[in-house]
Amino acid sequence: MNLFDKHNRFNLANLITFGNIACGVAAMYLIQQNNFLVAIILAWIAGALDIADGKVARKYNLSTEFGIQLDSFADFLSFVVMPAFLLFYAVKHYMVLDTVEEIVLGVVFVWYIISGLRRLVEFNLKVDAGEVSKYFEGVPTPLGAILLWLVYLLTAYGMLTSGYVIAGLVLLVAWSLNSTLRIPHP
Repeated sequence: MNLFDKHNRFNLANLITFGNIACGVAAMYLIQQNNFLVAIILAWIAGALDIADGKVARKYNLSTEFGIQLDSFADFLSFVVMPAFLLFYAVKHYMVLDTVEEIVLGVVFVWYIISGLRRLVEFNLKVDAGEVSKYFEGVPTPLGAILLWLVYLLTAYGMLTSGYVIAGLVLLVAWSLNSTLRIPHP
């Protein structure tokens, strides 16, 4: 198995992406156990792997359509579903919600996940393998995950105490994912 063969589905860049996916899945398991700290550490590792896979793919000419799709799947899992999962479980852990508040938050998080998926699909339709533009249009999903993580911190430290305020912040981040904001590419 040649790790530097772009036609190998298990080349080095894709293996790094698979590591990102593994971190996202493990983090979701830990979130259900209320082990938020280790889940967040895995999320940050997933973020580092997300940066590394692209750099490795470009450096070693491993960029392929398969890799682009795989990277988007990893982004969806680790930077859309997992952070929504984290924040929803954390809010339920740190706050007492009434039934309506919990339903509103659930609907908002589903909307966030749909918004993140839409953003990733739109991005894939616009990009060619190996090309990197100077700017992202809209907030990239890893940055959206960081913004949700900040809301998590405000919740965990008791600075946010209303599920409705949290829902509003999550809606704002969801909107930003598909906005026309220009974000410099790292």
